[in-house]
Amino acid sequence: MALNLDTGKLVWHFQSSPHDTHDWDAVQTPVLIDGEINGQKRKLVAQASRNGYFFVLDRITGKNIVTKEFVKTNWAKGIDAKGQPIPNPAKEPQIDGALVTPNQAGAANWPPPSFSPDTGLFYINASRGFSVYYIFDDDEKPEGWGGNDRGGWSESMLQAIDYETGAIRWSHKWEGAGIRSGVLSTAGNLVFAGDPSNNLVALNATTGEPLWHANLGNALSNGPITYELDGTQYLVVGAGDTLFGFAMLGK
Repeated sequence: MALNLDTGKLVWHFQSSPHDTHDWDAVQTPVLIDGEINGQKRKLVAQASRNGYFFVLDRITGKNIVTKEFVKTNWAKGIDAKGQPIPNPAKEPQIDGALVTPNQAGAANWPPPSFSPDTGLFYINASRGFSVYYIFDDDEKPEGWGGNDRGGWSESMLQAIDYETGAIRWSHKWEGAGIRSGVLSTAGNLVFAGDPSNNLVALNATTGEPLWHANLGNALSNGPITYELDGTQYLVVGAGDTLFGFAMLGK
């Protein structure tokens, strides 16, 4: 949603999961991009949504520009004229269960993504998981959304998405699943993210090539930050109840 800052009135809205019955609230961090679409300068807002779709909108008008999967999904039949996915009724929660991807944890969740104006890529730590969604006829215990799910297989990866087209430019698959780390991209052509094995990893922002890692002993549930002090650039990230700081020394 876009609200008028002075009056609080609604300016425009876009529904990424129409008639959501899978707990895919769209509270994932939106990213503001001043970019170009078909050679025209545009003020944009981009989101890798919990439902597995990457959206780019004109942030002035709310007009949809890009709608594309950033992980493989199976819950929609297509895209409507507004750029919204069309839910497949067969993938609604069923009494005997419906196999759906992503699961209720989502293809992305609240940890922040990152955008690099140098590469034109949007970086997101993503998950592809399958759940069987059930609906229960239980008056004493109503479900929190359209039903409830029972989890199954999942995988996770760092995705680099071209904001102009939604195409995946590179994908780095992690060993393991369930990652919930934020992402940081820098002007030095680096991307930092956490992996499922409690590592802080640095990758080449253009190619996705892993360059360095450090095991922090606990999961990274936040986004790394960087700053410069007295001529030295530092990298700071939290893992568990501990903050870790690294000095980024050039060659």
